[in-house]
Formats: sequence, C-alpha cells, structure tokens
Amino acid sequence: MFSSELREKAQELIGRYPVSRSALLPLLHLVQSQDGYLSDDGIAECAGLLGLTKAEVAAVATFYTMFKRQPMGKHLVSVCTNFSCKVRGAQDVYERLVDKLGVGHNETTADGTFTLEHAECLGNCEGAPIVSVDYYNYECMTPEGAEEL
Repeated sequence: MFSSELREKAQELIGRYPVSRSALLPLLHLVQSQDGYLSDDGIAECAGLLGLTKAEVAAVATFYTMFKRQPMGKHLVSVCTNFSCKVRGAQDVYERLVDKLGVGHNETTADGTFTLEHAECLGNCEGAPIVSVDYYNYECMTPEGAEEL
C-alpha cells in the first residue's frame, strides 16, 4: 500500500500527463522504490489510481526487466547474456558468479545480500561482457574480475 507521502507523489506524477495511464511506468518505479519490488498490492494500487485492471498493470510490469516481481537481495547483480556479451565470455562470467554465490537466475543468496540474474541486454555492447551491480555497469569483465567485484 502507498504511504501518504508516496500517494502524494503518485498524484503529482499522474497530473503531469494528459492521459493518466501514461503515468504507469513512473508509478511502477515509485512503487518499486518504496517496496523494493512490485507486490500484488502495489500492482493493485497503481491499477486503482489509473483506472486500469490489475492484469493491464501486471502485463506492463512483467514486460520490462527493470521491474522486479519478488523481493530481491540488498544488491542486484546482472550479467548481460545477449549476443555481444555472450561471444566475449559472458557465459563464463555468469557461471563463475553462480558458483561463487550459490544461486541461479533470479535467486537470492541465503543471507539476503545478492540477487543474481542474467539480463537480456544492458545496452553497452562495446564494453562486453557487462556485469551490472545495482544498475552500475562494469565493462570487459572476466570471470575472475566478476568474482572479485
């Protein structure tokens, strides 16, 4: 559920758009910033504010990889596994992190510190392979460099 402060921010965001549903992405970011992920309650709250169905909001929330539908660890570690990164060794980087952290895709370490994911594209092909920690990209990663990071 939205805090009173978040509800005020949400209303301000909605007011910026001539068509209220255009505020959906900013609202989803707002909910995720409060809760750390998009809960069913957060989805319902956005739907209610925008006059949309929960299914419409959930469809958008699951389309974009930056929105998380389950609680994450304190740090999100993403490894790009798209073509440019893959041909420059991203699979080895990812497998090293799987071994080091003891978790797989979209899993969180037992202590709640790291969530690991393979990402479809982190938009930095010239620096492949890319590892992102909390949305900050590290370029030209090796398995050893990723483990050290």
